[in-house]
Amino acid sequence: MYMSSDLMALAIIPGLLLIAYVYKKDRVEKEPPALLMKLVLFGIFSCIAAGYLEQLESQFLPAYPKGSVQYAVQTSFLMAALVEETVKFLAMRIASWNNRAFNYRFDGVIYGLTAAVGFAIYENIMYVAMYGMQTAIVRAFTAIPLHAFCGAFMGAIYSYSKKASILGNGGASVMYTILALLVPMLIHGTYDTFAFLGQNGTGPLLVFVVILYAAAITMIKKLSASDYRAGFYPEARPIDYNVEI
Repeated sequence: MYMSSDLMALAIIPGLLLIAYVYKKDRVEKEPPALLMKLVLFGIFSCIAAGYLEQLESQFLPAYPKGSVQYAVQTSFLMAALVEETVKFLAMRIASWNNRAFNYRFDGVIYGLTAAVGFAIYENIMYVAMYGMQTAIVRAFTAIPLHAFCGAFMGAIYSYSKKASILGNGGASVMYTILALLVPMLIHGTYDTFAFLGQNGTGPLLVFVVILYAAAITMIKKLSASDYRAGFYPEARPIDYNVEI
């Protein structure tokens, strides 16, 4: 598989820009570069795993005609969303849960988005290598942000699971873990359903992408601005912001 340097850059740079965006928004303490690299690599491995798992799962699902609503919903929710968001969550959790740097709520946003970008970069290279420049441009504004923003929502909820675990509330931790999976699955499945419907889904897909952009950026800005008050350990919080969350 050969790709020109321009195509390779276009496949990779949009995801890296999104990581840089949330990294800049981390106002309390920057996350270790080695941890971020680990999350990207784990995200790449999760994409490879997802490909095998989706092939395996497809053997057990009904064969609906392509273009049908049944095919779109089944492929979007039971394959893409279920498998891909699960492996991205595992990549994020394995790489970050026990890391000492994970001590603020916004850290989860960074971890989730970074692991998701690792997944998206590998997937994007595959698509761009097959379909070329036009696909690279379209995916830079659609599929890449989809994965990244799903990861951001996942990571935000995941951070609540970590905080609940620290406080010894195992039930709440499990609940937040489930939500950290279900919310991005719902977003991802809805996006893919519109995409698989072809021309019939183009309009709703564009509207959905605009709403997703707005919701994700608003959430990132809000959590970034309040992160001083969201430390997991009281002794880690700046003294002027030592309040409960």
